[in-house]
Amino acid sequence: MQALPVPRSATASRAPLHGAAAVQVELETLIAQRLAARSLVLAASRKAATAQAGLRSSRFRGRGVDYVESRGYQPGDDIRSMDWRVTARSGKPHTKVFQEERERSVLLLLDHAPSMRFGTRVCFKSVQAARAAALIAWSATRGGDRVGALGFGSGVTGEVRPAGGARGALHCLRALADWDAIARADVAAVAEPLSLALERTRRLARPGTLIVLLTDGFSADTAAEAPLARLASHGDVRIVVTTDALEMCAPPRGRYSIEVGGMRRRIDFGGSADARWTQAFEQRREILLRQARRLGAGLVTLDTRDDPARSLAPLSLALSTRRSTG
Repeated sequence: MQALPVPRSATASRAPLHGAAAVQVELETLIAQRLAARSLVLAASRKAATAQAGLRSSRFRGRGVDYVESRGYQPGDDIRSMDWRVTARSGKPHTKVFQEERERSVLLLLDHAPSMRFGTRVCFKSVQAARAAALIAWSATRGGDRVGALGFGSGVTGEVRPAGGARGALHCLRALADWDAIARADVAAVAEPLSLALERTRRLARPGTLIVLLTDGFSADTAAEAPLARLASHGDVRIVVTTDALEMCAPPRGRYSIEVGGMRRRIDFGGSADARWTQAFEQRREILLRQARRLGAGLVTLDTRDDPARSLAPLSLALSTRRSTG
């Protein structure tokens, strides 16, 4: 879909993108997010148990680590970490928890369904999601994390395994631009549902991985809840839901020209908007929002008019006083 025309005065002060950059993902735009990411540092993951040394604290047993606490034994705990004194005193098996610094992996899941190629303000939802993904990628590498990506949607099935440093981030950004081009070229392709994309994600995500899903929610299906729950049980899952102003409020009365699949059409809004307009879009997202609430996954809304850096802050991709030299 192409963006509906809007008055210049409505977007001029908020339009950092122009021309093709507003409707397609360009590598230069993603690289430029590096400067904006200087003050955005990913918050520490709740669970981190990866096998590489790094800057993040994790619960991982090894030589030279510090004792943190004792907790109830859970299936799979190392028997060598048993706290026999607490076990004898309480009558229930307990294990010791140790802490050392570990490197974390950050995995970006980007939706390329046809509904993402739409926007009426500033840029398409697909472009806004890619900008947010680039911010997260640069923030991850600045914090010493590894970053990877997985694309799903119209003809897109790409994967980038997590890697560290600027090269790791650039590899992901190139993939984001390439996947957007594939989705734009293959408009007739059947979009992969979220459930299948999450199953693929499980092969890339090691325990402790921070998984950030960037989507408008329209590709979510009921079968996605099980793999989403499994990913959440071994790491962190956070969701960035992209929206557009036209989805939140019906347009004023008038005739509008749109382009769908290369064909131009006109829509006549002859009456006043009512609640049914917004309800139609809310219902498309309700499956994902309901699943996120049940899992307690962090979630923020990112409108096509928003500054991605500001919108990501409440998602525990929080500002930090720590600064890296990356």
